[in-house]
Amino acid sequence: MIRTNDLRYKSVEICAGAGGQAVGLHHAGFKHVALIEIDKDACSTLEANTSEDAEWAGCKVIQADLRAFDPKELGLEPGELDLLAGGVPCPPFSAAGKQLGRDDERDLFPTMLDLVEHLDPKAVMIENVRGLVDQKFAGYRDDIIKRLESMGYEQCYWEVLEAKKYGVPQLRPRAILVAMKPEYAQFFEHTKPQPRAEVSVGEALHDSMRERFDAVADDPRAEKAFKNWYEKALEGVAPTLVGGSKKHGGADLGPTRAKRAWADLGVCGLGVANNPEEMKDKERDLFAEAGPKLTVSQAAIIQGFPSRWNFSGRKTAAYRQVGNAFPPPVAQAVGEQIYAAFEAAEKSGR
Repeated sequence: MIRTNDLRYKSVEICAGAGGQAVGLHHAGFKHVALIEIDKDACSTLEANTSEDAEWAGCKVIQADLRAFDPKELGLEPGELDLLAGGVPCPPFSAAGKQLGRDDERDLFPTMLDLVEHLDPKAVMIENVRGLVDQKFAGYRDDIIKRLESMGYEQCYWEVLEAKKYGVPQLRPRAILVAMKPEYAQFFEHTKPQPRAEVSVGEALHDSMRERFDAVADDPRAEKAFKNWYEKALEGVAPTLVGGSKKHGGADLGPTRAKRAWADLGVCGLGVANNPEEMKDKERDLFAEAGPKLTVSQAAIIQGFPSRWNFSGRKTAAYRQVGNAFPPPVAQAVGEQIYAAFEAAEKSGR
């Protein structure tokens, strides 16, 4: 990923996870004041990737339950923040769950809106699953928009963006809400970001998979196995990565339908491989009947993370962070639209 703008505008992110949205917004030109996340392993990931990087200087990683978080800890005056962003928990709206919406105790939309009221940022960006735009949640969406409007915001769009249209080698539709103060909203493109070139699984993973098979080059099966995988992997993008939760799901690539789709791409979805340097079981990790298993770092590439972004915790915890992330290139595409509106407003003298 390439940063497209100077780091000019301040951002705070809630439910930051392992940093997918943060990475994308950083590359769009937003300088993070704080990343707020409840999960210990995800916070370790954020710390490890930002604490020694000069471009992330001044960014605080705060481990906190958002419902008990005091926004005064941020040290920001109302109106000082440019962008408040976050991916509030998706289970209340996910087709894989009960879709309880506002009746789900995990629904953090009200908490997010309370933060908007306290911080009074110039713009708000909220990410969630596609299910949120289903007709059954129309009334709930209307309530959210009405509250934002009561605080002086204008809806710019609430659209479903498909990750594969933004260079992510994966089917991952996400519902994105952008709202801005009117003086900035008038300069915002009220349409989805322009699509970018599609990238296949084979193109995305070629180098890392080549390296893994080269490490076992003395095995006579290696070259044929690599070529078989690559031929299939060039055929398309991956199904949606599923991270699961601490109570349900583990280190595999999703339900039965997803595993079949992975098999069509030459990848075994029955588990996640160990890191190449550990190579505990090449039969399991590279020579399974359905093809090689992905490593955590390869799953991160499928999610659109830059290769230098590392994940803390044991394999299952690290994979869960990757599988639950928001693809950075999608966040970057939206962030660039918000950045451009801010910049245009400045140039107009507003």
